[in-house]
Amino acid sequence: MSAPRLKGLLFDKDGTLFDYQKSWGGFTLEFIEGLAEGDPALARRLAEAMGVDPETAQFSPESPIVAGTPEEAIAPVLPLLRGWNRAALTDRINTAAAEAPQVPATDLTSLFDTLRGRGHVLGIATNDAEAAAHAHLWAAGVAEHFAYVAGYDSGHGAKPGPGMCLAFADAQGLAPGHCVMIGDSTHDLEAGRAAGMVCVAVCTGITPPEVLAPHAAVVLPHIGHLPEWLATA
Repeated sequence: MSAPRLKGLLFDKDGTLFDYQKSWGGFTLEFIEGLAEGDPALARRLAEAMGVDPETAQFSPESPIVAGTPEEAIAPVLPLLRGWNRAALTDRINTAAAEAPQVPATDLTSLFDTLRGRGHVLGIATNDAEAAAHAHLWAAGVAEHFAYVAGYDSGHGAKPGPGMCLAFADAQGLAPGHCVMIGDSTHDLEAGRAAGMVCVAVCTGITPPEVLAPHAAVVLPHIGHLPEWLATA
């Protein structure tokens, strides 16, 4: 079998490998309740600052959590909390996030077996912490499929900057134009485009498809549709 033209497949994690709302809605409210320490008024203010509905756990597309780094996610709530500094709160959310159960967007093992069997090399570029990314991949039973895993704290910068994308291409010896960045947010797609990659959007995050479409070669319902699209790309 000849090598595929688009050999490198670089995935975002949250909202791409895993359904964003199903994975993080309940977790975020529980995290907020822990910070509020029994103060319902504070919990509501924290939820509003983090862009999540305190009643339904539904995220707003403008939520700083959805595409931002952990440090960006906690920035709006830090002024509401006494006795916390940025480093301590970032450490708390990173530790908690690494243990958060994730809901796969599709049958990940079957998908990655198929993609690797066709000659693709896989990577992760997430604005989550690298340690949390590794934890989630191991928990999902798919860590061994990835040749590259980078988070916002891996030394390549955060998305929408292209650093993680360029580092992936360089590590695999691939031209960026032979790589695909797959994600659920404009941060993902802007990062891929800035690196010179082909961009694919998926609808398992919070950002509406009509917002994603101008930034992507195609918008797919979820990553399970990738093999079919790649066969004709």
